[in-house]
Amino acid sequence: MTAPGLMKDTIVLISGGTHGLGAGIARHAAAEGAAGIAITGRSVEAGAKIAKDLTELGTPTAFLPADLADTQQASSTVARTIELFGRLDAVVNAAGLTTRGSMTDTTPELFDEHIAVNLKAPFFIMSEAIRHLKERGAGGNIVNIISMSEHAGQPYLAPYVAAKAGLAGVTRNAAHAHRWDQIRINGINIGWTATDGEDLIQRRFHGAGDDWLEKANASVPMGKLGQIDEIAEFVVFLLSSRSGVVTGSVIDWDQNVLGGSD
Repeated sequence: MTAPGLMKDTIVLISGGTHGLGAGIARHAAAEGAAGIAITGRSVEAGAKIAKDLTELGTPTAFLPADLADTQQASSTVARTIELFGRLDAVVNAAGLTTRGSMTDTTPELFDEHIAVNLKAPFFIMSEAIRHLKERGAGGNIVNIISMSEHAGQPYLAPYVAAKAGLAGVTRNAAHAHRWDQIRINGINIGWTATDGEDLIQRRFHGAGDDWLEKANASVPMGKLGQIDEIAEFVVFLLSSRSGVVTGSVIDWDQNVLGGSD
């Protein structure tokens, strides 16, 4: 763990905070002294449990039910967070849709689903958060969870790649536009990561068995897939003043080097 207190006095909103990486980020933010956390998602049971657990451990945490495919519901999570905690200091856009589709079999409906969740939702959450931060003149931090696939991705991820590549561009654009407002905006291109969601994807779309994670770990250079706790710790670092003046960076969090070949 990093030095304690990186999130002291910080109110943070985490989209997709009920499962996987988003939930891991919420736990690390709480461990680092966040003053308040709002998490969004569709699973009332999972969201309520995390909110209860973190609150009982000393970090006031609220679950905000939201279907991020609905732009109005997505953007309203900012106002709901401010209503609950009085302000908002930091945002993590961690929600994501990873259903499969290629260039030749993606329907307009599937494409629109990916754009709605993976691009429009974070865009308008950022928009509302930036408006609030500018009005306060307070500065702030935003981290977008993107994907290594935004560089190109697998053939079966065409609509996902389209949306995530758009989010990478928007991250840089917003960071440039609001650097004089002292709002730092960065992104992380995560690679193959061991999550419950990835387990479901492997079984549903790739016919994986119970040993898929063991095989996956053996197939990558470091002997393990990306780990939630490691990524979450880095996200919290980026949200904190310890990351200094860094803004507009989209960082590859992966063990394969882009452009490298054997």
